[in-house]
Parts: sequence; structure tokens; C-alpha cells
Amino acid sequence: MLNALLLSIADGGGGAARAAHRLHQSLRKADIDSHLLVQAKGTDDPTAITLQSKLEKGLASLRPAINALPIKLFTEADSKTYSLQWLPERIATKINQLDPEVINLHWICDGFLKIETLQRFKCPLVWTLHDMWPFTGGCHYSGECDRYTDHCGYCPQLESGKSSDFSSWVWQRKKRTFKALDLTLVTPSQWLAECAQSSSLFKGHRVEVIPNGLDLQIYKPINAQLARQILNLPQDKALILFGAIQATSDRRKGFHFLQPILQRLRQLRNHGDTHIVIIGSSAPIPPLDLGFETHYLGTLKDDYSLALAYAAADVFVAPSVQDNLPNTVLEAISCGTPCIAFKIGGMPDLINHQSNGYLAHPFEIEDFAQGINWILDDQNRWRTLSEAARAKAEQEFTLELQASRYQDLFHELIESSRNTVTH
Repeated sequence: MLNALLLSIADGGGGAARAAHRLHQSLRKADIDSHLLVQAKGTDDPTAITLQSKLEKGLASLRPAINALPIKLFTEADSKTYSLQWLPERIATKINQLDPEVINLHWICDGFLKIETLQRFKCPLVWTLHDMWPFTGGCHYSGECDRYTDHCGYCPQLESGKSSDFSSWVWQRKKRTFKALDLTLVTPSQWLAECAQSSSLFKGHRVEVIPNGLDLQIYKPINAQLARQILNLPQDKALILFGAIQATSDRRKGFHFLQPILQRLRQLRNHGDTHIVIIGSSAPIPPLDLGFETHYLGTLKDDYSLALAYAAADVFVAPSVQDNLPNTVLEAISCGTPCIAFKIGGMPDLINHQSNGYLAHPFEIEDFAQGINWILDDQNRWRTLSEAARAKAEQEFTLELQASRYQDLFHELIESSRNTVTH
């Protein structure tokens, strides 16, 4: 039985951690001896493990803050969106004692894994990229900056005017480390694969595109009236759903675009017939005027509640500025809920324009508002979009398909590594 070890900051919570845990569970169902090693354990899954002593477990919650200290002390940057990964740890010795045949890295920031530690692993490495951090000087999404294609420094996110800033230091450490690695990259979206291949750190590395999978027995079309009844949402309104972790405060998720979009939509629709539903955030004080009556469902932590929210909605809106393959859109289409997004990042991998949803021209408020209205304006069209959304999920985003692709890749790399040692 193939012995695989997945490394992830956690087994739940953020999108990358949830995706890693889903993959781990699907690999085990495919008869792979998979274990998931985490810094912060949040589920009762016995195969999601920590290798920490009692003292180390107590200190684990402090590692993200300690790892971010240099950013907080020396720059004005937001340490939540910038990772240096300098904090020492003792994980390599413990992992090598487990003797995995392949290690699959996922999101390893917040002090979980020091960059240089990657050199100490003794088996093939597969790195699943959930954002741009692995090939940048520390940012997780580069925005309009493309310095990662050459050499980081003068970092705009650090508001740096120096070539030898933190971003240059991180980039140099990665360059020294990566050149010695037996490393294969996996990206969930075609967009992120193209970014990785254009980067100076990963140019020439093998990059495979394997989309995230989802349990389609949980995320599936559910009777909308029942879902609305359970969530205490109105039965007789068109419901527009928006959501993400820190939905209203994370600028990358585009809430600042949602407000003018809804103001324009108010001119296209009778605002009394349409309500907004927001997940991932509680109602702010003072309340925001989005132009429509708004229902805040807060943070929904379990899959079943999330599936109900998607099923209750008529359309899911994702006005992200930059995104990989967002779980929210994947979850929504699996529930048969048409989605609208700007045509950026991995959104075209999920949304086929006017087939199962709508792709608006990047950052054009008018087109986005028109797209929402187009989805909601015709019930027959909506049913066609809904059926196509679910069909796409069934064809491309099952856990079984994802696990099979990883299994094939793992077997190939392990066999190649054995042949190299033999010869």
C-alpha cells in the first residue's frame, strides 16, 4: 500500500486546509495509506496527526504570531498576508522517522515549516499550490506586481524602496532551497500553473493541474424551500449569496466591488423582490446599506450548513480580484447554484460563460450587475444553468477523480525515484 504524508497548517478552517483534508480522506478511500500532519488540529479525524509534545502543542498556537513578528516590527505591511517562514522547528527528523514514500505539501505557512527544512526530506515532494506564496518573496497573491517572474525586492506590499528587503531575503532562501529538491508542483487551476511556470523560482519545474475535488453527496442540489426554511430565509425572494472567510474585510475577495455592483443592480430590478445573503461574516455595526435587505448567516463551519446556504440561493456572486480555484464557487456549482465572477484567475476553470454561470469582464461593474440580472431574469434559463453547473461538478470535480490523479502521480514519482537510486 502506497504510504503518503500530507503536510498542511490545519485540517479545517481555511479553504486550503479544508481542501487538503478532503484530499487526504479521498486518498484513504482509494486504499492509500495517507496521513495528514498538521500544526493545528481541529477535527476528530484520527489520521490527521500532530507530532508535537505537550509543550510544543501549547506553543503551536503562538507560532503564527512569532513568525509574523519581523513584518510587524519593521514594516507597515499586513502580516496576515505575508509569510517569511523563518521560525525553526523540529519536524524533519520526526517526518523522516515515519518514512513516507512521498510527501505532499499544502499550505505550510504561519510558522509551520521553515523554508530550508524542505531540503531535509528524503523522498519525492509534491507541492500543491493553494496560492502564489511558494514562488514569491512572501506575498500570497501578488496583485499587479510581477517581480516574482525575475527577482523579488522593492516589494509593493511591504511598501519597500529597497532591493534587499524581506521579499528579496525570502526569494533568495527559496532559490537556494528549491534547486536541491526532487519537487513536482500541482496547481488546482490552469491560471496558477501558468503563474508558477512563469516564475523565476519554478521555471522548468514539472507542473500538473489537478483540480480540487468535493464530496458531491454532501454538496448537492437540495430543495430550496426546505433550505430556506431551515436557515430562516424568505421563501418568496430572489436570494443573492456572497461569502468567503472574512467576507466583508478581505479586499481580495472583492466586497468593495460588491457594493457598487448591487447599487447598479438596484436600478435593474425591483429591490423589494431581491435579498442579499452573506456567509463568513456577521452583521457589521453600524450596518451597511447594500441597497437590498441583507441577511448575515455568520461563519458556517460545517459542510452541511454550507450546502444548505448554497442550495437556498438563486445565484452565488464571487467578485474576487485575484483567486485560484475558490472552494466557494466549487461548492456552489455542486449544489446547482449558478455563479457569477470576474473572468480572472481560476474562475474560467469553474464557470463556463452563459452555460453554467456568467463571467463578467474584469472589474466592470455594469457587466457584473447585468450578469446577475441575466441569471435571475428567466426561470427556464436559470434551470438550464443550474443543471449545467451540477453536471460540470460531476464531470470534473469529484473526490474520486482527484484522488485517482494524485495516486497516479505519486506512483509515477515513487517508481522514478526507485529507478534513480537503483541506477
